[in-house]
Amino acid sequence: MLRRLYNWTLSLAQSPYALWALAAVAFMESSFFPIPPDIIMIPMIIAAPRRAFLIAGVATVASVLGGLFGYYIGAVLFDVIGQPIFDFYGKADAVAAFSEQFNAHGALVVLIAGVTFLPFKVITIMAGVTSMSLPVFIISAIIARALRFFIVAALLWKFGAPIRDFIEKRLGLMFILFCVLLVGGFALVGLT
Repeated sequence: MLRRLYNWTLSLAQSPYALWALAAVAFMESSFFPIPPDIIMIPMIIAAPRRAFLIAGVATVASVLGGLFGYYIGAVLFDVIGQPIFDFYGKADAVAAFSEQFNAHGALVVLIAGVTFLPFKVITIMAGVTSMSLPVFIISAIIARALRFFIVAALLWKFGAPIRDFIEKRLGLMFILFCVLLVGGFALVGLT
């Protein structure tokens, strides 16, 4: 079933309404949908590189708005919608333990989840569950999603289709490595 959903999402990139489809998928992915917007974004940018940054902007705005919906799910609709999403990702048992530490490092967690290929929806919902400061959440989400989508857009704009394999297979790892180095740097500075 997930493969059919992936293929359907990919087919949206060929639609005359691709920009709207990208916005819808980016919105849903930040709150409940399992397929990332990159699946639509990458072929769209390869097909029209001159629109790369418009495409990244649409993905960023829609993703942040979807993140706000995820926040709402966590704050208001957790039992009805949030809990089943956490169950799907195998994170149901971690809610209580994670809640205690989330707000202490919430902005950093939102940044890391927003730039990596970790399930951003889990973090947006968790931000609502823990009543994370809404302005901090919004600023963190904007920075994280803009970084992610504009880096992908810039790579595709500059290098075109040959960079596609790198983005699909290794960029997530590069973002994770960057985040580990960033957190390690902060920890090192905090220890000295």
